[in-house]
Amino acid sequence: MSPRFPLATTTWDQAEINAMHRVIDSGMYTMGKHVQECEQSFAHYIGSKYCVMVNSGSSANLLMVGALFYTKNGALKLERGDEVIVPAVSWSTTYYPLYQYGLKIKFVDIDLNTLNYDFDQLEKSVTDKTKAIMVVNLLGNPNDFSRINQIIDGRNITLIEDNCESMGATFQGKKAGTFGVMGTFSSFFSHHISTMEGGFIVTDDEELYQILLSLRAHGWTRNLPKHNLVCGEKSDDPFEESFRFVLPGYNVRPIEMEGALGIEQIKKLPGFIASRQENGKRFVVEMKDHPDILIQQEIGESSWFGFSLVIRPGSKLTRKELVKKLNDAGFECRPIVAGNFAKNEVVKYFDSETPFALKNAEHIDNNGLFIGNHHYSLNDAFVHLRSALNNMKESV
Repeated sequence: MSPRFPLATTTWDQAEINAMHRVIDSGMYTMGKHVQECEQSFAHYIGSKYCVMVNSGSSANLLMVGALFYTKNGALKLERGDEVIVPAVSWSTTYYPLYQYGLKIKFVDIDLNTLNYDFDQLEKSVTDKTKAIMVVNLLGNPNDFSRINQIIDGRNITLIEDNCESMGATFQGKKAGTFGVMGTFSSFFSHHISTMEGGFIVTDDEELYQILLSLRAHGWTRNLPKHNLVCGEKSDDPFEESFRFVLPGYNVRPIEMEGALGIEQIKKLPGFIASRQENGKRFVVEMKDHPDILIQQEIGESSWFGFSLVIRPGSKLTRKELVKKLNDAGFECRPIVAGNFAKNEVVKYFDSETPFALKNAEHIDNNGLFIGNHHYSLNDAFVHLRSALNNMKESV
């Protein structure tokens, strides 16, 4: 039976259905004008010069990391063996591109309240070997980028952002995903907008943008301008340029239907974010000072991907009990992203280091979960949530 309060629901209406029919009627399904228009719309919304749409947020992370290997900008360029700092709590494809490109991964703990970086541990983890920091904005919550910039001030360290869960979040009036040299986003079904599958990379750097265009489609020159920063100058003969490969790329292109859906979804995105933020305000009021549950402390303006519930250290409540109470009340629950990723078996393949204890990541792994947020009012859900948690409090 479907849960009364699921983690994700559709954001589509007739506009998206009509958009798909327009693509079907056109007979053009591979990447084309709809994808290009979607990229322009998303770049405008985010406030970036350039945007590249791909087939998933995971692919966006892959291309973002890859682009730093092929840039001619020595201040940004990465090489195999370089050290990259990551938070210990994130999704798997935050880490996999770093492993796949032969980078040294350094795990850092998270803050128990914000679920983003523990900045004291981050500061202690930065060394002269650190070449990049992957900033992950978790569950809609932007990081404190003023603190991050203080930590790296005077050092040649590149910031990149995995913002796949935090589309629409802002810090000091600036959109999350634009603080690093590149930022990634997801438009998977359960995220802030949905194009079925899909993702975006944004940047203000023209060379990185053109590298991303080439990496997205086989590493060829076909999608580059005649005069470009990847191969210099292209031939005027389209036949000659059709299969000219200059970078070891991929095929992670989106299809036209995803682009058409994205156009319609981006039009609605400001309203989606506003509704999620209103729900977030109500959630904070309902859960303030709960004796057994910590909720995520907002940094800047969260776009509230979902609502985390973390059992306070020292509480007698168990996560198993919490999950049962929530399930019985109709709530679908999930772990907080992938918990403490550093404990996963796959990490044996990584060149990785954990210089300090991951105490908070481990606590989240054992005692944390989240429930869904949506683009519509959740007043009814909060009534049931309060009732479930009050009953639980009485029984603990």
